[in-house]
Amino acid sequence: MHRAAAVSILALLAAMPASVALAQDGHAGHHADHQAAAHQTYSAAQFFQTTSFGMASPGAYAFSPDGAHVLINSDASGVFNVYAQPIAGGEPVALTQSSDNATFAASYFPNDGRVLFTHDQGGDELDHVYVRNEDGTVVDLTPGEGLKADFLGWSADGQTLYLTSNGRNAEAFDILAFDTATLQGRVLFENPGDYFPSGVSPDGRWVVIDKPNTSADSDIYLVDLQGSGTPELITAHEGDIAYGSYGFTPDSAALIFATNEHGEWNQAWRRDLATGAVSPLIQADWDVMYVSYSPSGRYQIHALNADASTDVTITDTTTGQAVSLTGVPAGDLGGIRFNDDESAIAFSVASDTSPNDIFVADLATGQAQRLTHALNPEIDEGQLVEATIVRYAGEGGVMIPGVLYRPHGASAETPVPAVVFVHGGPGGQSRRGYSAMVQHLVNHGYAVLLANNRGSSGYGKTFFHMDDRAHGEADLRDIVAGGRWLRDQDWVADDQVAVMGGSYGGYMTAAALAFHPEAFEAGINIFGVTNWVRTLESIPAWWGAQRDALFDEMGDPATDAERHRAISPLFHAGNIVRPMLVVQGANDPRVLQIESDELVAAVRANGTPVEYVVFPDEGHGFQRRENRITAQEAYLEFLNQYVRD
Repeated sequence: MHRAAAVSILALLAAMPASVALAQDGHAGHHADHQAAAHQTYSAAQFFQTTSFGMASPGAYAFSPDGAHVLINSDASGVFNVYAQPIAGGEPVALTQSSDNATFAASYFPNDGRVLFTHDQGGDELDHVYVRNEDGTVVDLTPGEGLKADFLGWSADGQTLYLTSNGRNAEAFDILAFDTATLQGRVLFENPGDYFPSGVSPDGRWVVIDKPNTSADSDIYLVDLQGSGTPELITAHEGDIAYGSYGFTPDSAALIFATNEHGEWNQAWRRDLATGAVSPLIQADWDVMYVSYSPSGRYQIHALNADASTDVTITDTTTGQAVSLTGVPAGDLGGIRFNDDESAIAFSVASDTSPNDIFVADLATGQAQRLTHALNPEIDEGQLVEATIVRYAGEGGVMIPGVLYRPHGASAETPVPAVVFVHGGPGGQSRRGYSAMVQHLVNHGYAVLLANNRGSSGYGKTFFHMDDRAHGEADLRDIVAGGRWLRDQDWVADDQVAVMGGSYGGYMTAAALAFHPEAFEAGINIFGVTNWVRTLESIPAWWGAQRDALFDEMGDPATDAERHRAISPLFHAGNIVRPMLVVQGANDPRVLQIESDELVAAVRANGTPVEYVVFPDEGHGFQRRENRITAQEAYLEFLNQYVRD
């Protein structure tokens, strides 16, 4: 969480779906050929029988030492587990078999068949890092109660493994170094607090740490482990500038970092570690999301957050030319991982109508091979809907970006019901890509508008900071305006528009019902904040400096409790007169179950219909397929009952 939270301040999302210079293989034509077919609906279970695949962590050894397998995550069993996917094709081999805790691949070991993986306990987000030995036995590298640990990377020679852990101090993540052969660990860097370790240089000399100051301002520090060992500020500046680290170059000669000092967008800059000289690396009219390299540095990868999609370029630095891949369907490329000799890459591809699948490609020829088929074969992809990017006017003439899914057959003659979906955050972004939740609703005749209200990332720093200390005000009215925009479309039934969202989007849903009680026919609040006073006072200790940055954006509960109370739906629940569905995980460490319990009780006291679903084995997001199906069925049943005529 600490890495993702720090990155969100820079409006650099961790997701990495992307497009690259691709030679398409007819995917788009396949979709078009089927649009005229008779409409067919599918159940939530059919949509969620689609398998979710993901790659090993960035900085990992994603290919097995013999090059025969690539390390992936899959929820084929119903819960995420770790698998070895043969690159020659065939079924993945299960390396973990958890039925309780979602388990995610971190890395192979460099010279043997051991595997690193992580999992928490029932969604509490307190991950530990484990080693699966070649005989199948498992060792917890980060034992202890109440701590959170994560994989950070490897030394260039593969002899040292780096992890982060807050086991010493709940508010500070230290860097731990483990000998690859013996698994003996030591503290490499003891965090004095308020910093988030971001990486260790391949040669083991340098540590880079990020420090959020406010929601608009952050710094980077370098630690020379061969020198004083104390953090040195390398981004001294005045005013609000966001800096963040992307990582070191493979030769340990430079740090690549992000900055929005030079305009609206995050740019990638290079800092020479010997001289301190800085120079621009990648400048564009969108945020640079990440920069990474192949093991030798021959290939550089960077991604732009381009209007809710990710535009990736893989550059061969020996020629300066972009790599072109063939045999790859139209969609977003992500999770690019190289094998040791850089002759091949593994990656994922997803689109609006097709979830992540795993591919491998030969870099000499560019020819790619598909290894998985995620979409349930019972579902005809041609029945699904590709998104379009729209913009509508919000308050003060601010144009609000959105991702729109329009059901097949929606027209002025056959108008459809609609849903405004609000992303999490604050400061998140709704993006293009496959969503079983969205496609299921669209398949059953609902238009879905994923609204990126002011305060969303990805559209420049001015737009990102428009809602600072003003949440639940103009940003909420942007969501209401999204509902009006839908009603104005002649293919939308203007008396059948709902609002829904998760986390901060769940808050916006409940707030819309409380403060704009006639704006929507109904609302679906998925683990949404209802009492900002309590939520901000309950932020886990391991958020550290990120908590201070959140307080800067949302307001400090010690001084702004009155405003927090004023924007909290719980204290205005008497206004809620439209039906509401609330869905909550009992183990959620961010939005406590009591938030939803109290809101449900208060709204029921109005005589307003409220449906309530609680999952005892989930946290902030639902990891188990059976629970995702149950939630999805509840969404559709609720909308059909209270929104659709």
